[in-house]
Amino acid sequence: MNTKHKSEFLNFIQERGYLYQCTNVEGLDQLLSQDSYIVAYIGFDCTAPSLHIGSLIQIMMLRHLQKFGYKPIVLLGGGTTKIGDPSGKDKARSVLSIENIGQNILGIRKTLEKMISFGSGKTDAVIVNNADWLDSIKYIDFLRDIGAYFSVNRMLSFDSVKTRLDREQNLSFLEFNYMLLQAYDFAELNKKYGCRLQIGGSDQWGNIVNGIELGKKLNLSELFGLTTPLLLNAQGNKMGKTESGAVWLDGDMLKPYDYWQYFRNVDDQDVGRFLRLFTDLSIDEVKKLESLKDQEINEAKKVLATEVTKICHGDEEAEKACSASISAFENEDSSLLPDYIITKEKVADGISLVDLLHETGFELSKGAAKRLIQGNGCKINDNTINDINYMINSESFKDQPFVKLSAGKKRHIKVVVSM
Repeated sequence: MNTKHKSEFLNFIQERGYLYQCTNVEGLDQLLSQDSYIVAYIGFDCTAPSLHIGSLIQIMMLRHLQKFGYKPIVLLGGGTTKIGDPSGKDKARSVLSIENIGQNILGIRKTLEKMISFGSGKTDAVIVNNADWLDSIKYIDFLRDIGAYFSVNRMLSFDSVKTRLDREQNLSFLEFNYMLLQAYDFAELNKKYGCRLQIGGSDQWGNIVNGIELGKKLNLSELFGLTTPLLLNAQGNKMGKTESGAVWLDGDMLKPYDYWQYFRNVDDQDVGRFLRLFTDLSIDEVKKLESLKDQEINEAKKVLATEVTKICHGDEEAEKACSASISAFENEDSSLLPDYIITKEKVADGISLVDLLHETGFELSKGAAKRLIQGNGCKINDNTINDINYMINSESFKDQPFVKLSAGKKRHIKVVVSM
């Protein structure tokens, strides 16, 4: 999709790489070019206490909606998380308790409030929870009033269902209902807030189309759907996870320094695309940076990492992460690396290197930590350690107040004893 639109918003998101599919692009273009104020929504299920970078495109879309004078709605799936969206999933998600979902909602809200402006103003975002209406649904009434509009034949044709059935993987009747509930969400948001546009990842296309078709059958104003491309890296892998775990947006779950490092170390081929998608830099500045070649591309990566970290964690944390990285990798100064605190008692008793790699989160298991050490991938104070019985104790701190721990070439921290 690469045409000139009347709407500045559509032209902007197309040039930045956000626009993938649209249900009626001419109609949406007309609406956006005529009306300077529309309401749009993006939904997030609450399966973890934070979103990760797999949701970053959607969060940037919320920011851009605000900049263009539109009102974004953040729909948190307090109700639908009890079921789990089958889209893009090979198997059913674990069922979470109501208490867990409530805690996840609080965590996600805290993250989003750092990146989007919430309030009661015309273009301020609002957060709504679909449990507010889904929890009170009377099942028989819902099947009669809403379910009657859905064709099972058509539902079976959507990728979220078809893929699971083609692979002969179980799709529960509970999950099968998910697309009805998401369609109902769109209708409810239209009635309550005048919402006309739903935005989601490309794996949400079927669910979005269902909502639009339901709107027609309920005689609502025309609804529109727009999807963004699936976030893949240069190797074709879905982004959001690394070998050491998810790239969380919550600074308590992933330090800003590690977040900065993730983007500093992206593939050269991804730099230009990520500058367009994940920063507020002008398109002219992006074009200058994405034209850099060879070693100069590393300067563009630093800009990318810093700008992305600013949006998620603020200017101060971004500059600290950048300074720490330059000091550690270019000036060989470890003092600005992020701290990992261990107690005096652990130091006195001695902690094994295997345990330390696991506790810091550098390795997800002790077995993985042992393999890292045996493969010469672990260093203490820049010295390779290949003894899986190696201990960190008081002797390790006699020459300096911290121990530099390295796992591979890109993961480094200072191990510091608590005062």
